Amino acid sequence: MNKTVKKGSGEPVFKAFIYVALITLAVLIIVPVAWVFLASIKQNSEFYGNPWALPAGFYWQNFVDAWNAASMGSYMLNSVIVTALSLALLLVIALPAAYCLSRFRFTGRKLLNVCFMAGLFINVNYIVVPIFLMLKDGDVWLKQMVGSGFLLNNIFVLAVVYASTALPFTIYLLSGYFATLPHDFEEAAYIDGAGYGSTMVRIIFPMAQPSIITIILFNFLSFWNEYIISMTLMSSATGQRTLPVGLLNLMQAQQSAAQYGVLYAGLVLVMLPTLILYMCVQKKLTQGMTVGGLKG
Repeated sequence: MNKTVKKGSGEPVFKAFIYVALITLAVLIIVPVAWVFLASIKQNSEFYGNPWALPAGFYWQNFVDAWNAASMGSYMLNSVIVTALSLALLLVIALPAAYCLSRFRFTGRKLLNVCFMAGLFINVNYIVVPIFLMLKDGDVWLKQMVGSGFLLNNIFVLAVVYASTALPFTIYLLSGYFATLPHDFEEAAYIDGAGYGSTMVRIIFPMAQPSIITIILFNFLSFWNEYIISMTLMSSATGQRTLPVGLLNLMQAQQSAAQYGVLYAGLVLVMLPTLILYMCVQKKLTQGMTVGGLKG
């Protein structure tokens, strides 16, 4: 006698709960973002009425004022430079390091893996003060030796600090992905006469493209939106401050002047690059997050 297996009676309820939870999360994210975009094209007089009312028109002057009068353009340029330098330094260091840790066996490999994994549990905001003090003491020593210091209020040094703090997470993620790749491709390259460096660059890195794009996106978001380190290490360089620091100054200035449209236009300028980047690499990001696991 054949028996049919009935689905659990609680499955529709569970699916309904999942859909309700996802829709709720989507609303909680989309509504504030959409409100900021709409507020950025309102005239200042419209903010004294219903805050949920649609804008009467497109008042693009808010973006012009935020870009020019509030110096958001120069702040954005600084953020672009710092983020690009940080990502370049991070990839140059993390990619070979993760490749060696995941594909080769050598003395001290496990200790290095443990150290990098331990770095995942260190919140960089807790060590900002020691970093600042070290750089300050380094500047004092440089002034005594060569007459001037360059460790504080320096965009390149800020990029080095960013890249250093992102190394544990980046190496952890890349090592897990590299460990899942088969060794057959490397062995075939060695037979053809390729060296370790050319095999890494020409064989392994193209295969690991989804994971590389994932760490680029994650670290881009981290560097682009970082505030505490930038504010601490660039405290005296007004013209070299990054976008989040400049945005806070804009918020303080516009709240006292009651220019809310310019304020929200500045917020849009901060959010827009991250949204565009996410839309461009969404598929690759999903692949990089679903493949790979740490081995060794």
